[in-house]
Amino acid sequence: MAKSKPREPMPVSERAKQFSPFSPLKGLSEALAEKEKIRVPMKEVSEDAAAQINRILQGLKRGEMITAVYYDLPEQQYAQLTGAVDQVDMIGRVLHIGLTVINFDALYAIILHGENE
Repeated sequence: MAKSKPREPMPVSERAKQFSPFSPLKGLSEALAEKEKIRVPMKEVSEDAAAQINRILQGLKRGEMITAVYYDLPEQQYAQLTGAVDQVDMIGRVLHIGLTVINFDALYAIILHGENE
């Protein structure tokens, strides 16, 4: 009986794959995490707050630093975003901060960051 040749050692990068976690139910952990999220109903903005938000929106200029508190509809919760204003679209009623587009109706508050802060 002939002897077989010894195998070459397995590369380290391939060895790690042997021990990768196995999940027979793909997506289950994501579905459970989604179910555990706390949904927050959207609050109605008072007339005074809406008027103040409108005044701020009309005076905003590109590049101004603001913090926007808004209702994130897909996540069904409030979010806060600080950044430079890219565009205020009064016709489309949306505010652009970086890659985020916020509908005016979703705004809860806007905080201006002046140069003296």
